[in-house]
Amino acid sequence: MKIKNKLRLGFGFLFVVILFFGCISLYYMNEISIRSKVILKDNYETLSYTSKMRSILDENKLPLSESAISQFDQQLNLERKNVTEAGEGTAVAALNAAYSGVIDPGNSLSTKQEALSKVRSNLKLIDDLNMNAIVKKNAVAQSSIEKAAMYVIFAASVCFLILFSFIVNFPGFVANPLREFADAIREISRKNYKQRLEFKGSDEFSELAGSFNVMAAELNRWENSNLAKIQSEKLRIETIIEQMQDAIIGLNEQQEVLFLNQVASQLLNLDQAAVVGMNAMELRKKNDLLNRILEETGTDKPMKIYADHKESYFQLERREIMVPNYDDGGDYAILKMDKAAGQVYILKNITQFKELDEAKTNFIATVSHELKTPISSIKMSLKLMDDERVGSMNPEQKELVQHIKEDCGRLLKITSELLDLAQVETGKLQLNFVKSDPRKIAIYAMDAVRFQAEQKAIELELISRNNLPQINVDIEKTAWVLVNFLSNALRYSAEKSKVVVQVIQNGDAIEFSVRDFGKGIEEKYQKRLFEKYFQVPTDGNNKSGSGLGLAISKDFIEAESGNIWVESAIGEGSKFCFSLPVED
Repeated sequence: MKIKNKLRLGFGFLFVVILFFGCISLYYMNEISIRSKVILKDNYETLSYTSKMRSILDENKLPLSESAISQFDQQLNLERKNVTEAGEGTAVAALNAAYSGVIDPGNSLSTKQEALSKVRSNLKLIDDLNMNAIVKKNAVAQSSIEKAAMYVIFAASVCFLILFSFIVNFPGFVANPLREFADAIREISRKNYKQRLEFKGSDEFSELAGSFNVMAAELNRWENSNLAKIQSEKLRIETIIEQMQDAIIGLNEQQEVLFLNQVASQLLNLDQAAVVGMNAMELRKKNDLLNRILEETGTDKPMKIYADHKESYFQLERREIMVPNYDDGGDYAILKMDKAAGQVYILKNITQFKELDEAKTNFIATVSHELKTPISSIKMSLKLMDDERVGSMNPEQKELVQHIKEDCGRLLKITSELLDLAQVETGKLQLNFVKSDPRKIAIYAMDAVRFQAEQKAIELELISRNNLPQINVDIEKTAWVLVNFLSNALRYSAEKSKVVVQVIQNGDAIEFSVRDFGKGIEEKYQKRLFEKYFQVPTDGNNKSGSGLGLAISKDFIEAESGNIWVESAIGEGSKFCFSLPVED
């Protein structure tokens, strides 16, 4: 039997065992679920109805008011539709008759009191019937659960024994022959070419053993010749070079082509067999691409080449071939130094990565431009809906509109962050440097979030002196970073708390910081806070952003020759800081 069929049978058997156990488990779990539902549903509803009827009678004096009668009738009608136990229908009929005496206006107060007593007695009777039913059903369900558990345990034990036996025995069908092959290959690696394998049967291992024996015999024959060693090494190197996915060109010290793999041959449009041994300096005159490769210095800029029916990008690497230089002037060979024996040119195809990078950039640009217009239109429509002149809304509608406004604002923020990220990654970030007072930048940022702080009754406090040295920065970008810090601080701060903004001089730099008094950030997350798309796991109470704000803040500050960092401890809050150099 073929190994493939053995594996199919083995894993098929495992699948059947697992399927069998799963079916049994699902069957009994379903039985348990049905039993549990039976216990609670109808009887619990009846107890709820009688409890509410009893509460109505307890809370109202005779004669009953119209409201009390209406409430009692509602619960009594529900109970009439929920008669499930033997004798319950008779008790409900008696309850209905007694209740009629309670609400009959022609009856005297004493007659109504007597009817009320019967009503309470019938309510207790209905409660007893349902409580007894619950106890009986619970006992039946418990018995079913115990029985199901016993069957599941038995099935699990049988499956475990079968699987354990399978795990112990089945791997031997594959592992034992492989072990023999490994030992034989190990002997071959030790140049014991007389090693042979013997397998009985007609499976793949037997065929492979036959091929192995032929190979060992050929190796034994080739081992008798020194030429075989040289050819073997040469063939190995040529095979490795040929199988490389990168274009590889090798030249010797006379600039003659030593080797040219198939990828390079196709890329340069040269005959692989014909050019080996030819002078590369002569070939470059007739081949523009080869001329570019030989002229190219060690630059990191990719080369654009038309390949695979499209414009492709390749990264060129040039490596010198160094060999030992021996002096043969004496009795012993003396190693003097290494000398150059040629060059190797490697063209790595990076088209896929370039396309992915361009696709990402295009996606970011498309998202930022395509989403901004409809989101802004939605915000304008929401503003019109909130205008009383258009029409008034009920509180629920106003709340929904407010939620939509918040979500639109969040989407606009994410869109702007994506646009900023695209500018940073494509190197198109434009900074407008001007001299500015650090304190004014902090006040500008605080004013931008003051309404957000008032919504949660959070106090914004600024700690700074008036005569701080000026800094040469992009005011909008720097304020954007502070606003981002403040927005995060307000998001994770409790209501009626405080957020402290501090601007101080620290040596030759101005240090900005935003401190909140929330729950803080674990140390294991602090090192990754400024990575793109990273978000600290939350408890679900705070809506998280895109994970781009802090990464973009880092790019902005570093573009202004500054530093950015965070200080935080669990239970003590967080302090986000950045420093910018003082203007000389």
